[in-house]
Amino acid sequence: MSNRYGGSYRNGNGNSNGYGSGARQDEEYDPFGDGYASDRYGTPPQQLNPRRPPPESARSAGYSSPASRVQRANETSAERQISQVLELIKAEWPAMVQDDCIPVSLALQLLDNSSVGRAHEYRGFKKTHQYLQDSLKNIVHEHHQGFNSSIGTFHKIQGSIQASQKRVRVLKDSLAASRTSLCATDPELKKLYKSSQMYDDVLQTLNELEDLRTVPDQLEARISEKRFLTAVEVLQNALRKLRKPELDDIGALSDLRSYLANQETALMDILVEELHEHLYLKSPYCQERWQNLAKNQGAYNENYTDSGVLTPFHLVLDTMDLEHPVTEDPAKNPEADTFYYISLVVESLNKLGRLESVVDSLKQRLPVELFSIVNETINEVDQRHPSSLRGGSGNAQGLHIYGSRETQMRADVIYDLLWTLYGKFEAIAEGHRVFHETIKALIRREGAGNNSSLLGSFKELWNLYQNEIRSLLHNYVTTDADVYQFSSSPRQGATLNGGKDASREHLFKFSEADPKSVEMTTEYEALDGIIQAAVPGLTSASRKPQASDKKSSAGRESRKSAYTGAFDSRNAPGSHKSLVEPSVFNMSLLLPPTLVFLQRLKAIVPPGSDLAASTLTSFLDNFLVNVFQPQLDETLSKLSDSVFGETDSFQQDPGWGLVARRPVFKGTTAFFAVITAFCRMLGTIPHDQALSGLIISQMLRYYERCLTWFKSLVAKAQEVSTSPQSLRYSAELALGDGGIQETIKKLWTSDNLDRELIEKEVGLLIMQANERVLEPSDIIQDRDVISSLCLLYTSMKWLSVRIIGLRHITRFDTDSSQATLPKNQNRRWTLLNDPNKANGDQQGPVYLPMTQETVQSFDNIVSSFEEFAGIVLLTLHMEIRCRIVQSLGVALSPKTAPYVLGDQEIKEPDPQILSLNSELIAYDETIARFLRDKETAFVRTGLGLLINTYLVSNALATQPMNLRGCERMQLNILVLQQNLKNIEAGVDLARAANYYSLFQEGPDHIVDKAKRDKERETESGAAVPEAERFTYDELKALVELCYSEQLADPERGVAAAAKRQMGEKVLALSEYMWQS
Repeated sequence: MSNRYGGSYRNGNGNSNGYGSGARQDEEYDPFGDGYASDRYGTPPQQLNPRRPPPESARSAGYSSPASRVQRANETSAERQISQVLELIKAEWPAMVQDDCIPVSLALQLLDNSSVGRAHEYRGFKKTHQYLQDSLKNIVHEHHQGFNSSIGTFHKIQGSIQASQKRVRVLKDSLAASRTSLCATDPELKKLYKSSQMYDDVLQTLNELEDLRTVPDQLEARISEKRFLTAVEVLQNALRKLRKPELDDIGALSDLRSYLANQETALMDILVEELHEHLYLKSPYCQERWQNLAKNQGAYNENYTDSGVLTPFHLVLDTMDLEHPVTEDPAKNPEADTFYYISLVVESLNKLGRLESVVDSLKQRLPVELFSIVNETINEVDQRHPSSLRGGSGNAQGLHIYGSRETQMRADVIYDLLWTLYGKFEAIAEGHRVFHETIKALIRREGAGNNSSLLGSFKELWNLYQNEIRSLLHNYVTTDADVYQFSSSPRQGATLNGGKDASREHLFKFSEADPKSVEMTTEYEALDGIIQAAVPGLTSASRKPQASDKKSSAGRESRKSAYTGAFDSRNAPGSHKSLVEPSVFNMSLLLPPTLVFLQRLKAIVPPGSDLAASTLTSFLDNFLVNVFQPQLDETLSKLSDSVFGETDSFQQDPGWGLVARRPVFKGTTAFFAVITAFCRMLGTIPHDQALSGLIISQMLRYYERCLTWFKSLVAKAQEVSTSPQSLRYSAELALGDGGIQETIKKLWTSDNLDRELIEKEVGLLIMQANERVLEPSDIIQDRDVISSLCLLYTSMKWLSVRIIGLRHITRFDTDSSQATLPKNQNRRWTLLNDPNKANGDQQGPVYLPMTQETVQSFDNIVSSFEEFAGIVLLTLHMEIRCRIVQSLGVALSPKTAPYVLGDQEIKEPDPQILSLNSELIAYDETIARFLRDKETAFVRTGLGLLINTYLVSNALATQPMNLRGCERMQLNILVLQQNLKNIEAGVDLARAANYYSLFQEGPDHIVDKAKRDKERETESGAAVPEAERFTYDELKALVELCYSEQLADPERGVAAAAKRQMGEKVLALSEYMWQS
């Protein structure tokens, strides 16, 4: 026992062969390691100085932590005592617990009595040693039973080792004997070895047969779970096993071989169908993506707006791992990610060795699938928009300008159709891009080189897209079937001469049968059972328990019904049903969504393909030039003809107050509505001067139509139609060249109505009227014609102002009517990516884009309208004056109104004067109702001056005249003056009245007046008032008029005396009027 426990003291540590080593093996207590100064004892490192032991409080601080108190509570007294001893040694003799402790050195220090020695601590050292010995004894006393039992266990272990040694010696002897026996040959062993090998082969074959027996169930299970990679692997492993020579003689495997061969074909068919379902959106798992694409396409944006719902396609391509083969994840539904599912199916087909044939099959089915998708989309949109809401197709020619409500309804239908269809087209293109990238990655991984037959071509897909888009554009733009006949497939039932085979008109159609009838359901279930029994997995019977497969079956059923209905609904092979009536105005609704789709398609076309992204819009150029432009020309011409040909086109528009300040023609507003609609539509398509030229040509046609109608209004009625048609006198003056026309134009363009110009106009008019006697046919008698002329003027002015608002100079000088096209023509489509246009925003400015060359023709047309309006206004201005001149001429003529009257009292004016007054009032009311104040004043001003001047200058036309006749003339003048006051402000016929009052006073008074006026001007220099001032010719005519009755007397003496007296008065008059 002393050897066992004394080692710790003699060696200076507890790491001897005694039990003190147990403290070092315990991780919680390591007094001899480097970590003795840990938190367990709380001894600071600076207190390790062997000559400076820590105070008692510092030692006790080591046990102040909660963990130490819990440990002390669980210790026995002996363990606590030994712990205290160890703490004391660490505090007072730290060198003893060091790994590099040298006991001899400490012993020498204890024996050294010098000042540097430690002999004075020897007594304390002995006490500590004794304390340690007592503590060890207490430990031994407490654990002596465990020590005793360990001694017995040691003896048992020693006995077991000795027994094992004996058995090893026996085994060694047995091995030596066996070796000796094996060296001797035995024929029986050789037979047993061969039998064992045969049995092993039989067991292996049985195991393979057992594995092959489970292959059908495994294969069907994998197919039903759509784990196609595993299914292909199971199938190919089974086929490889069946091809082993040792299984060739087993006849029971023939049925399995046939089954697996059929399953290989069936699996390929299933893979092809699954690929088609996801490429052509037949699967319900594809619905969400194309619906989000259609929703996001509603407003053009380069980035998808709802990133939480739809992942951008370029991010999908970036996240796809194409460098490594696709792996299956049994924990998730593979169809949930359609792009991953396409890659999975492609990998499966590649492992199956049928990828190239599948690519060919895809190319063959692509036209039919796309056609069915278009028809399905049309049927869906047709159900969402009832025909009663979007209007019927009553106008087969499409010659109708739609109102805002009708336009919005048509826009809703067309936008719903296009965004839905283009969303599907984009999703299909994305699927083909993933299909393309997956095959490309397969070829690259397998080192097959550039296999163009496998990679396929996006050009085929684009050509079909192009055909479908072109077909839609034709269906909704062109109205004549002869303009274009789209045919993407041969016409079924067509004979060689182009006619239809009558025997094929009544062929059976599956769509005519009721798919929900009992007979059809029974027959379908029987057929499905036969197919399932012959080729398990080909139909969806094994997948019915899964909810996701129910959705897939429902999706396929709806697609099947839509597919058959699509071919039923079309009117002819290769065409689609139109949801709204065709019209060129639909182009503004069709083109923006189409351009948005083509722009987004550029991001899907794989780089390096045989389809250049820059040529995607080239077919639109061809459509615009060869189809749309002729249709636009035809439609515009027909619409213009309909406007021109309407019976009420030159009638007042009932709703003129909504568009103009003054009444205008119904045909003018309709024509401008046509022009506005076409200009708004041209704003949504590339600027082409040929299209602008069409509108300008129609403006010219309308100008010529209005000019022709104007001439028909002012033309004289002729009995002989072969003679050249002559115009009314007012129209001749307005259209002709001469001084009077120039004077009237200056008068109209002057800021204020110049008195001198009015007098000049009156003088010229009276002079021309005296040279040519105006007949009733020279005057417009119909009041409706005057109203029409007023409407014509306001319409031309309104139209010219509105057309000027369409004037817009553009820098794009594309002109498809020219032989050479600019190089940048293909770039013009990118300029139309406007969100407002894509959304169908019909608001905003409307203009007609023109170049510097085209705008010259436009300005000429506008000038023509303005000049034509001026001609109409001049006609109205002259018409009332010609009417006054013609009526006064009749009133002054002795043939119709003789002025030699009897002694009866004059009570009424001449009937011609009354008729003239009524005509003037009616004329004034007409122009006041239709024309502005400026034009009305232009027509009114100067009428009084004209009557004054005409009555004075043409006084001799009334001869012979007596006093009673002069009284009637005075009454006529008074009646005219009272009537004119209601028309022209400040009118006064005093000059004419004063003139004829001189007649009543006699020739002597006339000569005296001339003498007084002359003296007045000579003496005082005061001018004679305008109303009393007359010229020599006027007074001479008045003198002649005074003697006109005597000169007309049949007796020669009376006439000769009157003539002599008249000569004297004229001579006297000339002396006073001409003397200087």
